Amino acid sequence: MERSKPITPEKRVWTVAEAKARLSEILRLAEDEGPQRIGARRAYMVVSEKEWRKLSEHRPPLGRWLLDNIPQGEPLELPDRHEPPPENPFGDAA
Repeated sequence: MERSKPITPEKRVWTVAEAKARLSEILRLAEDEGPQRIGARRAYMVVSEKEWRKLSEHRPPLGRWLLDNIPQGEPLELPDRHEPPPENPFGDAA
């Protein structure tokens, strides 16, 4: 007889009664396969400590991250302030 495919951890929802009876299995699955959901109306997630630390690590504010990770390329050559402005390719704007 052919077995059906197991339910993926993201789709499996344990009832509270199942969770009480099979806590060690849920803890093992959280470690091996990822977060386990308990309850449908009021849902709770069981995650491994490794996953929890990864999700709750301190992240810098976006502005700080952008400044710290700005692309470093060729230095930008700026024209000398004392040079006359370049010719306007669109003609006189006056």
